[in-house]
Amino acid sequence: MTTAPDALGHPPHTDEPAVARTYSKPALSAREIEVLRHWLRGDSKLAVAADLHIALGTVNTHLTRIREKYALVGRDASTKTALLVRALQDGIITIAEL
Repeated sequence: MTTAPDALGHPPHTDEPAVARTYSKPALSAREIEVLRHWLRGDSKLAVAADLHIALGTVNTHLTRIREKYALVGRDASTKTALLVRALQDGIITIAEL
């Protein structure tokens, strides 16, 4: 078996099973998860605030703290797209829920 990439740059084939990648998960509170899930499903921050009966500033605070917690474990979540990817990786939300 060769160890060099093929002509297209693909790694060589091995019979070894693929190793699942593990990620450090931040310790999000139940309320942070609830706010994140609402917001990721396409709701505006204002709609999230109204649905959860909290102030818009509180929604923003939760999202800021979620981003900070992801940064602490070395996983960027500075944009909504990045937060979506992290939530999918961590099982917080599924594609079917979006």
